[in-house]
Amino acid sequence: MLIGSDQVYPPYDYIEDGETKGLDADVMALIAPKLGLSVKFVDTRFANLISGLQAQRYDMIASALYVTPARAKVVDYIPYAKTGGSLMVRGDDSFAPKKPEELCGKRVGNLKGAAWVPELQKVSDASCASSPIQVQEYATSAEAVQALFSRGVDVVFDDAGVSQAAVTTAGGDRLRITSDEILFPIVMGIAVKKGNSALAERVDAELKGLIASGDYDKLLKKYNLAMPTPEEIQKSLTE
Repeated sequence: MLIGSDQVYPPYDYIEDGETKGLDADVMALIAPKLGLSVKFVDTRFANLISGLQAQRYDMIASALYVTPARAKVVDYIPYAKTGGSLMVRGDDSFAPKKPEELCGKRVGNLKGAAWVPELQKVSDASCASSPIQVQEYATSAEAVQALFSRGVDVVFDDAGVSQAAVTTAGGDRLRITSDEILFPIVMGIAVKKGNSALAERVDAELKGLIASGDYDKLLKKYNLAMPTPEEIQKSLTE
């Protein structure tokens, strides 16, 4: 089974010693054997993941893909975790935003195609008047962080787990997370091509079995994540 994955997105998807590692590799390592399938990851940039699935370059996307109503029109989801965003600045910067409303007039680095980009635009439209949030998108999270270091942006808005991994990797006090709660909480889903109900149902059934056994909860805690509630899943599909 071929899996589309953006493998420059630690801690969710990355390559180490020639092997795909991270949350999605760990999830597939639990599910694939129960399906009687071997897995091969196809490294694909985030913005091209869904088009690659539609073109049948792979059978499934497992790449910390956020569930949104727009994406749900073209893929079928199996929700498997929830996360959210964090604000990150240089360690020597006095600017310490906690909420998106504090980003008016600032240059904000984001992953290209990320689900929170339109959310930031909504905040900008509602709260920033003549000093809008200046959203700048990058092909990878690492490029957004590099732009922060080079002062090309004032702050990076990225997934909470990714931000924490970036702080750890940078070492010392080069980066710091300034938000003290998860922003725009969001559901992540494994995705299959729209209408591929046979595969979606098999993956969903095995996931539910892992959750019931307690094994899956242990995995999520490793990444400081949790399963979304049914209400959160429904909200992610309709708003």
